[in-house]
Amino acid sequence: MEKEILKIKEEILAKAKKIKDPKFLRDLETKYMGRKGEFTKILRSLSKLNDEDKKKVGRLANTVKREIALVFTELKNTLEGGEKGESFVDVTLPGIKMERGHKHPISLLTSDLEDIFTSMGFMVLDGPELESDFFNFEALNIPKTHPARDMQDTFYIDKPNKNGELDLVMRTQTSPVQIRAMREYGAPLKCVVPGRVFRNEAIDAVHDTTFDQFEGFMIGDDISLCNLIAVLKEMLSGVFKQEVKVRVRPGYFPFVEPGIEVDMSCTICGGSGCPSCKQVGWLEMIGAGMIHPKVLEYGGIDSKKYSGFAFGMGVTRLAMMKYGIDDIRLFNGSDMKFLKQF
Repeated sequence: MEKEILKIKEEILAKAKKIKDPKFLRDLETKYMGRKGEFTKILRSLSKLNDEDKKKVGRLANTVKREIALVFTELKNTLEGGEKGESFVDVTLPGIKMERGHKHPISLLTSDLEDIFTSMGFMVLDGPELESDFFNFEALNIPKTHPARDMQDTFYIDKPNKNGELDLVMRTQTSPVQIRAMREYGAPLKCVVPGRVFRNEAIDAVHDTTFDQFEGFMIGDDISLCNLIAVLKEMLSGVFKQEVKVRVRPGYFPFVEPGIEVDMSCTICGGSGCPSCKQVGWLEMIGAGMIHPKVLEYGGIDSKKYSGFAFGMGVTRLAMMKYGIDDIRLFNGSDMKFLKQF
C-alpha cells in the first residue's frame, strides 16, 4: 500500500507540472482527492490493515496528503493570481454600485410625529413589548371580567407565574407606558409613546396581527377635551402638511371617560368609498378621551387634583393615508419594489 501511495503522489506531481489552466487543476484535484478519488479510496482502505501497519501507512498517507494539498494551493494561486499568488484585480473594470439603505415608511412617519410632539414640549418614551397582564389590562381599567378583553385578549406567553396564571402577554397597545410613566414622573406630564403592538386579528387590507401604534397623553391642572382636540388638529396638519377633514364622535374605551373617536376623510378614494375605508369614505384614525380616574390612581396620580387626556392611533393606518397605500400587509411584506419607493 505504501508503494501505491508513493506512485499516486508521483503521478499527481507529474501531471500538476503540466497544468496551465485552473479548470484542469480542478479536474485533477477531483480525480485524485475528491470523495471518490483514487487517493481517497486508499485512505478508506486503511481500516483493513492491522494496528501496526495502520499507524505506519497512515503517517505516510497524511504526509503525502499535506504535500499534495500544498502543491495544489500554490498552483491555484499561481494560475489565478500570478506567480506570487496575489489575487488579480482588473482596475479598468467599472465599479459595483453599493446600494444605500433607507428608513422604512413607518419609521419615517414615526420620526415626523416625534418631531411634531417634541416641538409642543412632549417627551418621547418607550416600553416593553412583552408586558404583564397588570400593566396591559388591569391598570388600564380592564379587569379579567371586562368584555373589552374579547377584542384584545391575545398572544400570551406560555410561562405561568407563581399562582399558575399566564400573566405575560405581547402588548396589545402602547397604553401600559402611561402607567409606567405616571409612576416614574408623576404630574404634570406630557408624553408620546411610539411602538409595535400585537393582536389576534383577522388579516385584511386594514388589519394585521402586528402593527405600529402611537400613544400620547397629557396630565395637569384643568386639562379638557378642548386641549385634546387642539393637539390632535396640530398633529394631523403637521403630518399631512395641509388641513385635514375630520369628524369627532362619541366612542367607548375603558381607560378614558368620556371617550371620543376621531375619523378622517379617506385620502385614497377622496371620501367616495373604497376597500381601505370599507366603502364609507371615512377611516377611524384616533381613539381618545379624558383619562379615567381609576387609571390615574393606578399610576399614583391624585385624580381629584389632576386631569388628563390620552389618545392612541395606528401609525400603520396613518401611513396608508399619508402615502396613499391601500393594503396594510405591504408594510410587513418585505417587497423591495414597494419599500424602494420611500
